[in-house]
Amino acid sequence: MGRQTRWWSAGLGLLAVLAAGGCAAQQDDADGSATPAAGASAPQESGAAGAPEATGTLPGMPTAQRARQLLTTLKVGPHGSMSGYSRSKFPHWAEQGEDCNTRETVLARDGKDVKKDAECRAVSGTWVSVYDDKTFTEASGLDIDHTVPLANAWRSGASKWTQDERRTFANDLTHPQLLSVSAASNRSKGDQGPDEWQPPAKSYWCAYARSWTAVKATYALTVTEAEKNTLTEMLDTCS
Repeated sequence: MGRQTRWWSAGLGLLAVLAAGGCAAQQDDADGSATPAAGASAPQESGAAGAPEATGTLPGMPTAQRARQLLTTLKVGPHGSMSGYSRSKFPHWAEQGEDCNTRETVLARDGKDVKKDAECRAVSGTWVSVYDDKTFTEASGLDIDHTVPLANAWRSGASKWTQDERRTFANDLTHPQLLSVSAASNRSKGDQGPDEWQPPAKSYWCAYARSWTAVKATYALTVTEAEKNTLTEMLDTCS
């Protein structure tokens, strides 16, 4: 069984489990809007102190040392073609049961004291957007960002995936691929790689590079030379 088949099968299994019993969440980012070896930690309960990504506990988040090791394993190559790309080829946000979808799941995980209505929509809570150090008390000010944007994934390998494989990637709650951030920062990022855009809050550069590297390694996506060099520099900010 190939590496891509393994992560796809694992991802589909996760989505099936969540759909059967978990109240999860959803929203669209603006990008056209880890790895199994690193291990996958459980998402924090809603109401935990501080956003998970701020404390380095996003699911599947590798240590800086592990991220450096993973970075050396990534295939380096130029961006592929965007021909045929469409966000609709990455179905999101998936239903996760009990009227919840991926967006609402991530909002509940990342926020503090999150309360939801009968349709699983977050109606109150506190969220910290780690990209720009801004605090929100209304979910409407937040986007759910794909750490590795869908368009970036397309031109680094996902164009060859099946629709189901892309669905798994777009709704991945096991690896550090999804997080709640300000709509402004998410839309500023778009589909750019780390060599083109970095979080305005430099204090998050270490975590950003760790999560980006983990996702690329998990899905066997390529990186450009400039992307790899920038990730190395960002990992150097880790204490």
